[in-house]
Amino acid sequence: MKRLAFFGLRDRDAILTSDNLIFRVYGYVHPPNSYICDPEYAPASIFRSKEPKAYRAKGRQVYYKFFADEGLRFVMEKCPRYMVWHASLHRNMVGVAHDHIARTKQPSETLRSLLRKRPKDLLVQALTSLLDLVNQRSGPHESDFGVFGSLLHGFYHPMFSDLDLIIYGRTQLGSLRESLQELYDEADMTVRNEFESIEAVQEKRWKFRNYHPKDYVWHQRRKLIYALFHHRKSGRTIKCEFEPVKRWEEIQEKYDPQMQIQQKGWIKLKARVTDESDAAFMPSIYGIEPMEILNGKGIDSIRRVVSYVEEFRLQAYRDEMVRVEGNLEKVNTSRETFNQVVLTYCPRYYEQTLKVL
Repeated sequence: MKRLAFFGLRDRDAILTSDNLIFRVYGYVHPPNSYICDPEYAPASIFRSKEPKAYRAKGRQVYYKFFADEGLRFVMEKCPRYMVWHASLHRNMVGVAHDHIARTKQPSETLRSLLRKRPKDLLVQALTSLLDLVNQRSGPHESDFGVFGSLLHGFYHPMFSDLDLIIYGRTQLGSLRESLQELYDEADMTVRNEFESIEAVQEKRWKFRNYHPKDYVWHQRRKLIYALFHHRKSGRTIKCEFEPVKRWEEIQEKYDPQMQIQQKGWIKLKARVTDESDAAFMPSIYGIEPMEILNGKGIDSIRRVVSYVEEFRLQAYRDEMVRVEGNLEKVNTSRETFNQVVLTYCPRYYEQTLKVL
């Protein structure tokens, strides 16, 4: 079924506005006639970043990538029209109303265009080779993938850019991870796990207070979706990541304007994971059974952890014991009331934790 370009978007689809701002659709639940978004890039005519890695060029057009909270602050201060009201949270969030959308970009369609490109530059050749390697091991078909970041927007440099891929679907993600594990185990080491050693974070400026770099590397290694691909023709090792996104038929979430969410403070607890079926997606959702409240009031019916922090995606599996620290919320719907712990952008961002004990 063909979907309308503006009104059938999902996580990681791209929105471009008339003033050439580029947003990434965030998640699957959105207020009426709008999309909750993450600001990604802005043209040099309206924004410049001091971050050396932010520069992007497409022909004569120069863009800068937003890092950390730069995009949020830019929208709030310079472009408040890109804020939308979220009734359940009683506050505005960064987003784009339908009537502010100039055009959209679909990751799967862009990937197909890149694979048809003639002649292929070295990065697209590497992309083609990597997908062939995955497919040869009974992995997902190329139609199950998309691209994001510089590849999606044509900012990439053939000799310096990474390979940023999307994998669509739970089953397809499982097949991909199996294929990647096979590739990691092969003797020629053409494809390696990016997090096979602590060296992966040696140059990373670490800010999380309750989450040690060694913990991070251990968790990232077993996710399997972060790879290093040695492309012989270009003579370089390319970072590759595969971001999970739901297939259309898997999207069941709906915006509920009657839902009310109350902030209840900060909480630390130990819990057992009871359900990780949505742990790969954004937001990552973990069903939990609380085992011990470490700090905070004894709260009944803490049902789940909801994480908007990418570091905590695919973080824990069913029956594992985890330590959780974050924002406690009470959720009221027309049918039920329960509590959840939310990990998201907030003043105590780097105190938040979700890790296996």
